[in-house]
Amino acid sequence: MASKTKKAQLDVQAQLEQVENQFQTLQILNEEGEVVNESAMPDLSDEQLQELMTRMVYTRILDQRSISLNRQGRLGFYAPTAGQEASQLASQFALEKEDFILPGYRDVPQLIWHGLPLYQAFLFSRGHFKGNQMPEGVNVISPQIIIGAQYIQTAGVALGMKKRGAKSVAITYTGDGGASQGDFYEGINFAGAFKAPAIFIVQNNRFAISTPVEKQSAAKTIAQKAVAAGIPGIQVDGMDPLAVYAAVKDARERAVNGEGPTLIETLTYRYGPHTMAGDDPTRYRTSDLDSEWEKKDPLVRFRKFLENKGIWNEEKENEVIARAKDEIKEAIKLADAEPQQKVTDLISNMFEELPSNLKEQYEIYAAKESK
Repeated sequence: MASKTKKAQLDVQAQLEQVENQFQTLQILNEEGEVVNESAMPDLSDEQLQELMTRMVYTRILDQRSISLNRQGRLGFYAPTAGQEASQLASQFALEKEDFILPGYRDVPQLIWHGLPLYQAFLFSRGHFKGNQMPEGVNVISPQIIIGAQYIQTAGVALGMKKRGAKSVAITYTGDGGASQGDFYEGINFAGAFKAPAIFIVQNNRFAISTPVEKQSAAKTIAQKAVAAGIPGIQVDGMDPLAVYAAVKDARERAVNGEGPTLIETLTYRYGPHTMAGDDPTRYRTSDLDSEWEKKDPLVRFRKFLENKGIWNEEKENEVIARAKDEIKEAIKLADAEPQQKVTDLISNMFEELPSNLKEQYEIYAAKESK
């Protein structure tokens, strides 16, 4: 009996290893900007490649300036994005305008490139209600603060798209810590059961705040968690913009063709702290690990690739940097010019029709604000 039990355990372990070995990392550009997977190369024109690089450089400058503004007390909550530009921006670049983005709190850059005015992104950071009023035709929702909750919302939005017959997708993002949440499993399972046109991205930046991914799950990859939901899963080099773009483009085509959702794990790294709210990454990350991932910088490898093609140079990059600084300066002026949020603004935006207790509070604060 004992020998049969032992054999069954070995068989189960072999099955697990067989599943895990299916999830090889998709990479197109190596760290030197060289194409190592020609067959997976996406069909992008030189102009599109330049535009993607422009967005990545711009966003790196935006991250640097946002950190400075936060330290000056001119921004509120901020989660740094440096290192994750390929994962964030190449995925958004593969979308169409009608697609819907449901972001996590680190995913403000995708919203900006999907149409959210920069000054409103700054207002969101300050907690101002106008930072959450998305312009007409910009298909995004406010960044989700509750870890993983956007996964369930995405399943619902995607199912609504399917019921309307829309040729569009709902895409969402979380980190590796988000993949440990119950909402993560419920979202991918629901979307899989109804073949909803959703794309679920897990940006595995190795640390959920300070907890390393190895302590969050016994699974070898996050991508393999798709197996339990009966949907495709893929692991991608998240520092490689071409690989990220190709994976999301393919997932989008599958979704709009009625083939259901896809789970994409992007292997990436955030160079800064988890947020600017007191996190100190030197307490849980080694300098050797930082140095290892700095060599994989998505801007460096993509710059080398474009320079080798003769379509990018220092002059072009400096123009983007200068433009980014000018536009950021103008956007923060617009945010500063917005009237400060009042308590009555907060209360009046909570419900279409205020319940009696909030009506009372509104009247109290309205009287105070009128003085």
